Amino acid sequence: MALIHQTTMKPTKLELLTAWLPTRPWYRGTGEPDLTKAGGFRLDDPAGEVGIEFMVTTDTSAPTPVHYLVPLTYRGAPLPDADHALIGTSEHGVLGKRWIYDGTHDPVLITQFLALFEGRAEAQQQSISDALDHEVTRAYAGDGPLSMSAVAASDDQQSTELAVAPGGTLRLKRVLQPAPDGPVGLPEGASGHVTGHWGLPDGTRARAVFAVVR
Repeated sequence: MALIHQTTMKPTKLELLTAWLPTRPWYRGTGEPDLTKAGGFRLDDPAGEVGIEFMVTTDTSAPTPVHYLVPLTYRGAPLPDADHALIGTSEHGVLGKRWIYDGTHDPVLITQFLALFEGRAEAQQQSISDALDHEVTRAYAGDGPLSMSAVAASDDQQSTELAVAPGGTLRLKRVLQPAPDGPVGLPEGASGHVTGHWGLPDGTRARAVFAVVR
């Protein structure tokens, strides 16, 4: 399991996201966001080379807070042919310079995320080493194993969509809406889903479907 270093990053992840989020088609604000880290989880890279984090960040710059899901990967060297997905670079207090990417364009993240759908990977606590996150739930009822397509990810005003085999799509929600109380079932028409959690500004906790496979 990944080792979480309790150290500094300069600039911080939130500082990088403050500049990057307004460039996205699914950003709901009209100016610079005011971001806080609200929750999320991590996945392990079996090779131990790439950091994988699914961060929920809340923008309180408008009267109604908006919650964004941002998958991130952290690399010790640039990802080839992925300049379009680079969020920025940061100096890690232990690991040195890190290249931080929008993880929907990183094959390591997508491969492990599909493994999570199938139950072959387990969600990890966001800020604690060697600790499973049992609040992240998943389900998959499709035929055959999932794998990443060569087709690039595309964004709309709500989500990011990727083609996956066999013959389906992975749709990752970017703007999260807290689900009603009670268990989150398999969305209509979906063969799989992952749900996650985060903290709201009023101190309560929220859950929502983070992604579906259709």
